[in-house]
Amino acid sequence: MIKKFEELKTEERTHMRGGDGTVTVTSFVSAEELNQKGRLFGKITLRPGCGIGYHVHETDSELFYILKGTAVYDDNGTVTKVSAGNVTLTPAGTGHAIKNESDEDVELIALIVYA
Repeated sequence: MIKKFEELKTEERTHMRGGDGTVTVTSFVSAEELNQKGRLFGKITLRPGCGIGYHVHETDSELFYILKGTAVYDDNGTVTKVSAGNVTLTPAGTGHAIKNESDEDVELIALIVYA
């Protein structure tokens, strides 16, 4: 199966998980296409000043692969910068947040899988 870009579902999420601004989420596949083993595989774009608020993953884990830009990342209470090429992992039972405090877009691939 091949999906063309124009077939992908893109949505704007304002104050995602309590974060600032509006985030763009492009889903590559549905939960059904992930065989119910996850709920997101897609690209997230954080415009300057925008982010995803701190939240805990109770029954799933999330990975980010940073494609472009630099962001401030809260890794279960430890705040650091992440940039293109970095991978973050938030296992079940831990939390995270990410915010773009730069002047350029931050783009990342996100994958959420069930624990």
